[in-house]
Amino acid sequence: MTEKKKTYEYELRGKKLIVEVGEIAKQASAGILVYYGETVVISAAQVSNQAKPLDFFPLTVVYQEKLYAAGKIPGSFLKREGRPTEREILAGRAIDRPIRPLFDEGFRNEVQLINYVLSHDPDCSPEMTSVFGSSLALSISCIPFNGPIAAVVVGRINGEFIINPTPDELLISDIDLTVAGTFEAINMVEAGAKEVTEEDMLNAILFGHEEIKKLIQFQLKIQKDIGLKKMDLEVFNVDEKVAKEVVKFASKDLIKAIKIKDKLERYAKIDEIKANATEHFEQTVFTKQLDKLTVLDEEAKKAYLKTVKITLDKIEKDEVRRLITADKVRPDGRKSDEIRPLTSRVGLLPRVHGSGLFTRGQTQCLSVVTLGAKSDNQRIDGLDEDLKRFMLHYNFPAFSVGETGRYMAPGRREVGHGALGEKALLQVMPDEMEFPYTIRVVSEILESNGSTSQASICAGTMALMDAGVPIKAPVAGIAMGLIMDGKNYTILTDIQGMEDHLGDMDFKVAGTEKGITALQMDIKIDGITTAILKESLAQAKSGRLDILKHMKEVIPTVRPELSKYAPKVKVMMIDPEKIKEVIGSGGKIITKIIEECNNVTIDIEQDGKIYIMHSEMQWIDKAIARIETLTKSAEVGIIYTGKVVRIEKFGCFVELWPGCEGLVHISKLAKEKVETVESVVSLGDEILVKCIKIDEKGRVDLSRKDAM
Repeated sequence: MTEKKKTYEYELRGKKLIVEVGEIAKQASAGILVYYGETVVISAAQVSNQAKPLDFFPLTVVYQEKLYAAGKIPGSFLKREGRPTEREILAGRAIDRPIRPLFDEGFRNEVQLINYVLSHDPDCSPEMTSVFGSSLALSISCIPFNGPIAAVVVGRINGEFIINPTPDELLISDIDLTVAGTFEAINMVEAGAKEVTEEDMLNAILFGHEEIKKLIQFQLKIQKDIGLKKMDLEVFNVDEKVAKEVVKFASKDLIKAIKIKDKLERYAKIDEIKANATEHFEQTVFTKQLDKLTVLDEEAKKAYLKTVKITLDKIEKDEVRRLITADKVRPDGRKSDEIRPLTSRVGLLPRVHGSGLFTRGQTQCLSVVTLGAKSDNQRIDGLDEDLKRFMLHYNFPAFSVGETGRYMAPGRREVGHGALGEKALLQVMPDEMEFPYTIRVVSEILESNGSTSQASICAGTMALMDAGVPIKAPVAGIAMGLIMDGKNYTILTDIQGMEDHLGDMDFKVAGTEKGITALQMDIKIDGITTAILKESLAQAKSGRLDILKHMKEVIPTVRPELSKYAPKVKVMMIDPEKIKEVIGSGGKIITKIIEECNNVTIDIEQDGKIYIMHSEMQWIDKAIARIETLTKSAEVGIIYTGKVVRIEKFGCFVELWPGCEGLVHISKLAKEKVETVESVVSLGDEILVKCIKIDEKGRVDLSRKDAM
């Protein structure tokens, strides 16, 4: 990499994308500064000198938004950036997912990709900037990486696709698609959409890929100019002689076990066979001669047993893939486009606001809906402050796969699956004026054998309908898989755990009968073609429609009424100038209303919108009546019945209602001349008066004479 600062420029939808190399983070394997508009990200790539004895690639991706980037001081007690926000976790996953498949099998040196957002321009995505920066840092470093890659966001406004729409543009866009890939193919997709067709979504993906190709050419130009020579790979080589012995010993039993239909029984048998084989060959190390040499040293023993493990895993993987591609048979006996058996029910939890249980084969999800007040909205404290009125939280306990484990805060996977489910259902949620509630869906995975995120969408839809939330249409989700064998491939509908683990693609599609609401694709190969994408979308639609048919049989329509345990809510509008009269000095008036109305919940917005919530409608109506009384204004020309509350020489003051008084001048008390006010009215009298004037200070002039 260059010792002197070098600058490279590219124009991305009218904004400058500038890369600076050679000035910052010079001790890292690679460090660059990326400017996109006024967003600035530092991307650093670092690799360890030695390979680690692991059976997976140790890649760590960090994406952190420094709050000073938006001119903010953290709100915590420590005044430091704390644990990653949901947005940071999802951004880290968006970098990891397209990059991870592009490292050689067997590469075990630890790699870390660190991205710090140093300056934040809301119109220039720091996430997309970080994907670009991470790829470029890897490309110009000594780290062996089969990239580069790039990512863009695609929106659509009035039928026209646009690259990297601004937040304001996304509000009116019917597609919010993040697509990443290499120059040759697409390898990651994440999308939310307002029920768009499969054809439109495919066109959006292809549109984004054209811009990705240009960004990759820009990276290749920089790599050619300053890129370092790639380090040598330390790849473990399997001992072919030992591998043949393992195949001879275990393949017959493993192939038989793979065909067991029940997941737990199948996995238990496979584990038993692998354990027996490992024990057998571990004893062989010390009891037999291998090429006339007794294997005694620890390193040689580890290498020997590693060959055994790799070979056993390869037998399993090859047989599963052979069954699917050659015999057209899946491990559980299904056809490639067949969905597992479906069973569902709703309303199983009597005290919650809504519940749905969705079971697909050995995957089961219980979703529960809770309705809350406006004040229950989630406040997002990050670079951009925001409020969320709809949340979907996904939980994955260890018992769902028949294991024990640690129970901690949600991990990256749980956050990601919850975000996908939330994105899918958000597209059909009613607007706030139609249904003025904060809505929380919690999806509890009770059994897992693949496609749990999509099960949470199906269960969540039924729970929302059971709760009486007027969603625009039911949403179902399904996960598609892929087994590639050279140019031949098989697309699988409703993949289970083994097919996900040993396959080449996990393509999740959620939507209504009308179209797609969410999309997520991850692959383990370099990329997939347009033909595979098109076929996968068509097959997913067919499966989705079958699941929607099943869901409608369980709950045909949204419940017409909320649960008796759910809070009731009404919305009213007042003049914003009257808000202070509702709140009162030090909040005294609103506190009094709340106490008088059995602790009703009242949320007031600056535009004069007021949300009143309680489990019993009588208290809501009473609170509304009190607020209407406080905020009602007299109108010129209207006749009122009022009470005389004060008498002066020049006239009397009449209370039209609590908080609203007007003056009846002595000349306006009667048609004839009045000598004294007391000769016409007394304190406490109720009289008819007409509003004849309201001055600029809000003072009301009344006339008894004009009302007579």
